[in-house]
Amino acid sequence: MPAALPSEPAGTSSAQPGRLARLKPILIAVVAVLIVGLSVLALSRLLSNVVYDDLLSAIEDTPWSRIGLALLFTAGSFLALSIYDVHALHFAGARLPYRLVALASFCAYAVGNIAGFGPLTGGSVRYRFYSPFGLEPEAIAKVVAYVAAAFGFGLAFVAGLGLTISGPDLAALIGMSGAAVRGSGLLMLAGVAAVLLFSAARRGSVTVFGRAVALPNLRDIVSQLVATSVDVACAAAVLYVLLPDGDVSFPTVLAVFSVAIGAGVLSHLPGGVGIFETIVVGALGTRLPIDGVISALLLYRIVYYVAPLVVAVAAMIVSEARRATMASPALTAAVSGIAPIMLGTLAIVLGAMLVFSGVTPPADARLDLMDAFIPLPLVEGAHFVGSVIGIFMIVAGRGLVHRLDGAWWLALVLTALSIPLALLKALAIGEAVLFALLIVGLVSSRHLYTRPASLLHDRLSPAWWLCIASILALAAGILFFVYKEVPYSHDLWWQFEMSAAAPRSLRAAVGIGLATAAVAAWLLIRPPSGRIEPPSADDLSRAVAIVAGSGHAAANLVRMGDKNLMFSDDGAAFLMYAKRGRSWISLGDPVGAEAGRRELVWRFIETARAHGGRAVFYQVPADSLALYADAGLSAFKLGEEAIVDLAAFDIKGTRRGNLRNAINKAERDGVVFEVVPPEGVPAILDGLAAVSKSWLEARKAREKAFSLGAFEPDYVASQPVAVLKKADRIFAFATLMISGDGREAAIDLMRFTPKSANGTMELLFTRVLLHFKAAGFAAFSLGMAPLAGLSDSPMAPLWHKLGRAAFEHGNAFYNFHGLRAFKTKFDPVWRQRYMAVAGGLNPLLALADVTFVISGGLKGAVSK
Repeated sequence: MPAALPSEPAGTSSAQPGRLARLKPILIAVVAVLIVGLSVLALSRLLSNVVYDDLLSAIEDTPWSRIGLALLFTAGSFLALSIYDVHALHFAGARLPYRLVALASFCAYAVGNIAGFGPLTGGSVRYRFYSPFGLEPEAIAKVVAYVAAAFGFGLAFVAGLGLTISGPDLAALIGMSGAAVRGSGLLMLAGVAAVLLFSAARRGSVTVFGRAVALPNLRDIVSQLVATSVDVACAAAVLYVLLPDGDVSFPTVLAVFSVAIGAGVLSHLPGGVGIFETIVVGALGTRLPIDGVISALLLYRIVYYVAPLVVAVAAMIVSEARRATMASPALTAAVSGIAPIMLGTLAIVLGAMLVFSGVTPPADARLDLMDAFIPLPLVEGAHFVGSVIGIFMIVAGRGLVHRLDGAWWLALVLTALSIPLALLKALAIGEAVLFALLIVGLVSSRHLYTRPASLLHDRLSPAWWLCIASILALAAGILFFVYKEVPYSHDLWWQFEMSAAAPRSLRAAVGIGLATAAVAAWLLIRPPSGRIEPPSADDLSRAVAIVAGSGHAAANLVRMGDKNLMFSDDGAAFLMYAKRGRSWISLGDPVGAEAGRRELVWRFIETARAHGGRAVFYQVPADSLALYADAGLSAFKLGEEAIVDLAAFDIKGTRRGNLRNAINKAERDGVVFEVVPPEGVPAILDGLAAVSKSWLEARKAREKAFSLGAFEPDYVASQPVAVLKKADRIFAFATLMISGDGREAAIDLMRFTPKSANGTMELLFTRVLLHFKAAGFAAFSLGMAPLAGLSDSPMAPLWHKLGRAAFEHGNAFYNFHGLRAFKTKFDPVWRQRYMAVAGGLNPLLALADVTFVISGGLKGAVSK
């Protein structure tokens, strides 16, 4: 049964929110935290005559038969929940086998029930599960809206029915008149009947704010109403069978349950925690033992909320283990899509469990056993550390949801530590088993965590702070409830005895508070890293127009469309950049009018700093360093760019005999050289693609990005391409960039088939250089020689020493020497290129970020 309304599924978009819309999540979170606090206060008053030992006794006295019956009703509720998705898919015009729908529904509600906020919603799970089966985002949005509306509609019907039937009994419980309670129920039923009559009268659709909104037909609405009634009734029955015996009928419990669930949904709290318990205890505590009601609520949370999540994670683990043998690639993709959300939710639940167990004592029997076999320092240390780990586990859970590589490692380490700590602090075998399950899930899904981003790059959203605040408020309430009979004194902080549970929990509470404060301080003080939008088609057109008047051939890399753009105020210049981690990386100098270039440098630096980032200018020339120095940046040499002076280049004389002989031999062998203009490239794209594919496969390489071109058809076709072909079959090519003023050209992609003759690249380069020399160009760029030209002087800065060492000894990873030697054949002028960034560790961090941007992540950085 849904615990909160799903949010908009990932993948949909909305208009830019206004100020009120931006403040809405914060306001909701603040109100929700206040509700939690008030709920804790209300519960503390309701439980004023209940002691912790009585609560433990009530839990232990619950027969296993009743727990088994509760599990059966849970299964019945989740079976009814699957009908929600069946009807929703029918409403959205989609159809899938029931087994897939049931799996999607089960996982969605297992996550949504226990969390119900941000990315941890049924809507997010459904989006990731249904997308691989071909459902469009619009159809999935309809599914999400349908199940939310169906739950609210059905809950109103069940609550109205319960209030009407058990009006007098419920009135006695809550101190209202029977007529008022029954009248509320009849009003709800009247509203449900009105909706049914309206649907029967207005078939098809209804216009809302000028838009036609489709409506289910009356038959589907009635069928869904039955499914929702079964769902809510089964969920209420889970609580009912766990309650102690007393003079409370099932219709009364059903009515109370429906009202409590509805209030939990409206509170926007994860799982409706706090408000749900307050209403149930307040209503039923007058007829039943309060300790029995609280024990039933605790068991209800475990049976209906935690158990399904554990089953869902276990099913995911089995599916991941069988992914290689799965017949359906779509099912494999669907399971992989929802696995991070389920594992993240489980990590958050286990983190909360560690926090709660930190402020509660183990059973007396366990204390006696621990006293006999476990040294006190280990118990004390395990209890404190385990409690602190809980907060970091919640933060790691958030990162798991977002598939962060760092979150995976953190969760794995914390989980591995938590297993022995659970046994040392309280012989908590159940905790250890759940952490073992999480470890298996993390290991089986390792391939899903590929985002090389920090856990603490972005601030937590209000919903995540609400989650943490709710857990802390409940932990505080539990601490005071458990030890309310222990008088406080300063000596408690220094009591270290096996039986001294209160001091141990008090110290754990302080550790939890300090850990939370540390995380909060880091995230609140540190500015957000900022989010940037990809360039629009209009922005790219504007940038290409500016490039057309530029004297820099490499500015054509903007045509790739993989970089973000920042324009000067007058629109006469632009800067292309990428963002990775805290680094905002500009590719070279700004392009365009001189006045706009200076403005852009300063604005880019200020923008990066405003978002807590570092501005990085990559591959800038020496004559621009003064501008960056004025802005407070330091220059660090990256290498040298090879520029061929075309006026001086020729193949005459003995020094060029090898190049001249290569051209003559190629002509005798029937090799044809041609520079194909952009308009002719589409006709040869298939041939170019075949060469590119074979080149990449032979080198086991990946496409690069940012400062290097990639074989993207639109990009390749936007510029001239030089080809070598034999018998009309292309076996080598190079894409060419040309400056807007027609004075400079540059090489970009250079690829050839594995069976090409030795010297193919020399031949291609030579013919390209001669071609542009004949066309009247002044210069030709052969690209960078990384780390070349760094000083080997003993007095050289550390940056030069590190770079020089990589240049001399790093050929196992990159052919630094070979690349420079090849380009030297054409007698280029070597022009120094720098990276401008703030000092300290920033140059190393920035260069690492640049490497990731160019290579597309860690895998690309360590591969060719």
